Amino acid sequence: MCGIIGAVAQRNVVPILLEGLKRLEYRGYDSAGLAVVADGRLTRVRKPGRVAELEAEIKTRQTQGRLGIAHTRWATHGAPNERNAHPHVSEDSLAVVHNGIIENHDELRRRLSGLGYAFTSETDTEVIVHLIHHYYQREKDLLGATRKAIGELKGAYAIGVISADVPHKLICAREGSPLLIGVGIEEHFIASDISALLPVTQKVVYLEEGDVAEIGLFDFKVFDRHGNPAVRPVHTSELSAERSELGGYRHFMQKEIFEQPRALAETLEAALNYGRLEPKLFGEAAPSVFQEIDSVTIIACGTSFHAALVARYWLESIAGMPCNAEVASEYRYRDSVPNPRALIVTISQSGETADTLAALKHAKTLGHLHSLSICNVPESALVRESSLRFLTRAGPEIGVASTKAFTTQLAALFLLALTLGKLRGRIDEMGERAHLEALRHLPAMVNQILLLEPQIELWAERMAFKQHALFLGRGLHYPIAMEGALKLKEISYIHAEAYPAGELKHGPLALVDADMPVVAIAPNDALLEKLKSNLQEVRARGGELYVLADQDSQIQAQEDAHLITLPEHAGLLSPILHTVPLQMLAYHAALQKGTDVDKPRNLAKSVTVE
Repeated sequence: MCGIIGAVAQRNVVPILLEGLKRLEYRGYDSAGLAVVADGRLTRVRKPGRVAELEAEIKTRQTQGRLGIAHTRWATHGAPNERNAHPHVSEDSLAVVHNGIIENHDELRRRLSGLGYAFTSETDTEVIVHLIHHYYQREKDLLGATRKAIGELKGAYAIGVISADVPHKLICAREGSPLLIGVGIEEHFIASDISALLPVTQKVVYLEEGDVAEIGLFDFKVFDRHGNPAVRPVHTSELSAERSELGGYRHFMQKEIFEQPRALAETLEAALNYGRLEPKLFGEAAPSVFQEIDSVTIIACGTSFHAALVARYWLESIAGMPCNAEVASEYRYRDSVPNPRALIVTISQSGETADTLAALKHAKTLGHLHSLSICNVPESALVRESSLRFLTRAGPEIGVASTKAFTTQLAALFLLALTLGKLRGRIDEMGERAHLEALRHLPAMVNQILLLEPQIELWAERMAFKQHALFLGRGLHYPIAMEGALKLKEISYIHAEAYPAGELKHGPLALVDADMPVVAIAPNDALLEKLKSNLQEVRARGGELYVLADQDSQIQAQEDAHLITLPEHAGLLSPILHTVPLQMLAYHAALQKGTDVDKPRNLAKSVTVE
């Protein structure tokens, strides 16, 4: 959620830190700050609000330094104001930035107060900087002091530490929160994720749980949780700075909606190049693992959970395999019945979602033997924790409201269902060719959907200033209704709910009136006639309908029933197509209301704490 960047170089690092913070804005935050060392002095600048306000203050002060750390904070302990913003300092000489939550901060605060430390914030982070300072005063060894301090912390953390006494050293450590080292030429960096470092390096080292690192101009040293020297490989990231630029679009969300044809094509490229459904797409061990499993449990959060719900339909109807979809934060805290022959599938855009990672570890402790991650970030913790993996090729997704990550997740899950269906003898050679041809045509179909934007803008103008909205879907499209409602509430702040259309008369119908727009997904499938009956129930109560239908659905536009017709019916792939206009509807409703589309209030892109 929060973002960290740090640098040690032979040049002024302030521009690097500020650019890194801007690239971390998508994670969600409400204050920002940095600290640098220059001429034996520590200088700190913090501001509530956006990075732009911090940048203006830094320009006024002409702040410079060759060693520094910076942070965007998403408030947990304490209000989003300047005194709670990071970095936090101790005795004006040592500074810390921190992602995560320290569970025993109250106990440490009492102890450090007894030692004479004065606390100026409400944060849990401030105990870290005073604790490190306490040990540093004894040993004058910043690495050793940091290692002693983190030995007393309970909870999750990624930290960066600098001291005015050590002008060319940066210390960092992680436990339960992501952190990586960026490798340059006579300069090194740290960051929460690679996007912050793309302007300066694509070479990164991913720290393992419990690692501590000492980083200098010319080298870095990593130590494991036991204090032993550790070798962590240097990866060259596939991402590029250009992919993270806004280009000619008004917002990243808009850009990412329109990138979906490309993202889907690149995600499906390997499978389509094979020309057949190949288990090895999911990892070298997949052929043997897929023969051993008898069911699937999918674990995810938020938008990724909606992808899991769609996949449940696909896996059971295509592969004939029992499937359960679980909310990660619930799964890890309930008593479940483990099945060692189940495949545990975890889904995450970032691969660093704390609840999903913890749920995967929980599943392993229960005796689950097989795990597959579907993720957009190749080097992420979730990918490293899983025995099998499928990488979506969405590229960087900056907007908080997920768009292209969701549709590429759906594409990956459809491939999984097809592959398991083939292995179980439910898809013959002709069916395999037909499914692959449909996938090959999918990006072109999405391109056609994007041409509907002017019609969707008109819908958004009518809906933007309503207080509530109801989304209806049946079967495969009920999770898509859930996703449409989530998108609308995330960025326009309109309260929206989704229901299976057949449940309308079991409660939600009481809410329907002329001020409650009802958005319905109406593909031409086996449930269409039943859905039409549900729509008549809405009209009979004076409700106003907004219907997304297929060409051959035989639904007519009327004064109280607005209609957008999709160019093609995509069969089992229909959920992917119907998702796109709902994304555009949310985007244009938010534009009408003037909300912050890419950085909606109270939300974070990468939820790395519980």
